[in-house]
Amino acid sequence: MMKRLIALLILAGPVLMHAQPAYRLHGEITGLPRKTCYLLNFSGEKNSVLDSARTDTAGTFSFTLPTSVAPGMYRLSWGKDKFTDLVFNRENIRILTMAEAPADSLRILESTENKIYHSFLALDRTNKLKLELLQQVLDYYPSHDDFYQLAAGEYDHIQKAQASILDSLSAAHPGSYSVRIFDLYQTPYIPASLPPEFRLPYLKQHYFDGVDFSDTALLRSNAWANKAISYLALYSDNRFTQKQLETEFIKAVTQMLSAASVNPEVFKFLLDYLVSGFDKYHFEDVITYMAENFQDPFACENPDRKSALQKKLDTFKKIAIGQPAPDFELPDTKGKPVKLSSIQSEFTLVIFWTSECGHCMEMMPRVKAIYEAQKPRRYEILAVSIDTSRTAWLQAIKDEKMTWINGSELKGFDSQSADVYNIYATPTMFLLDRNKKILAKPISYRELETVLREQGLL
Repeated sequence: MMKRLIALLILAGPVLMHAQPAYRLHGEITGLPRKTCYLLNFSGEKNSVLDSARTDTAGTFSFTLPTSVAPGMYRLSWGKDKFTDLVFNRENIRILTMAEAPADSLRILESTENKIYHSFLALDRTNKLKLELLQQVLDYYPSHDDFYQLAAGEYDHIQKAQASILDSLSAAHPGSYSVRIFDLYQTPYIPASLPPEFRLPYLKQHYFDGVDFSDTALLRSNAWANKAISYLALYSDNRFTQKQLETEFIKAVTQMLSAASVNPEVFKFLLDYLVSGFDKYHFEDVITYMAENFQDPFACENPDRKSALQKKLDTFKKIAIGQPAPDFELPDTKGKPVKLSSIQSEFTLVIFWTSECGHCMEMMPRVKAIYEAQKPRRYEILAVSIDTSRTAWLQAIKDEKMTWINGSELKGFDSQSADVYNIYATPTMFLLDRNKKILAKPISYRELETVLREQGLL
């Protein structure tokens, strides 16, 4: 692998960026006759379709990339989990791959950028595996043994050799998008002599040393997202409880966002990416911490119109545990207005759901069973549907015999209630006390049972 990269340096020469009317992405996907394939761009981990093309009987395809297409990472996709990622940097790209095994069969026939990217990617993966194995030797093998010394030397050599190759690639291809991706991915050099107990703290402290936060062009790839995930992994431990994980992740986001604060665009991307990710997994303490300590750096540019990110952060502060639940009003099944604050009950369970959500429909019968088992009834349920179809909503209520308070604006995730509670997925639940203060935000039926039991409601 190392010889291939050195040969690439000698033969390929600098990445050329000749001016021309358009560029071609073409090639053959063996085993994909007369099918549609798609070209997608990247914005972090999110993809958007740019174009589509139809293969011929041999699986040959072709896309035209106008000069207006910005350099970045792009994805050629032809089915679920069937894709290959490619770097476009104003050069023609020609590939050959197999429809059923794109990762193992990909051949780059034309494109210096992609020869660099996929060759170095393979080297990086191999070296990571080697280093993980060698770490076991360094951690547990007697240090006075000759084999230990051999392993330590190889551990240092692998890191230095990879850094040297990357430096050579950078010198030979100064405009390479691929090289910049791998520059971002590189982790600090860890001497083999560093004791195991100091290795992780050293990585945490120096992970962003030398990172070029000014490279906003990499936002058109998943590079910054991958860098963030790799750093968070340093703080994760499967032995931790969720509360312990949240404590560690708060340390991680503080380090990461502090380092990224030198560039507003990268900072905003990472903040938004982290908020969305932690919200998805309901890491409430981390989200609240970020909402209270960080803000969209562009939010003050137009004080009369908050950015979507800043609005999201402000809302998270309002729906944190211990805060009064934001009030809202929506029509019930008969069109009569129902206001959250008007519900007279010792406790209120607010459930955001939709008839199209499989997890919701699986959970509802179990919730119904414990709701109807109350004697006396101490909590009421307000089930807020995120449906857009009145027929589907009412049918689900009828089928599941939902006897609690049901309401919906029939505007999906654009409804006012979903907006003020930052609802991006269902089911989402909030348990409120008599004064409508948020007591808990269970994310599953099992957590709901635990929360109700803690309040003496089960």
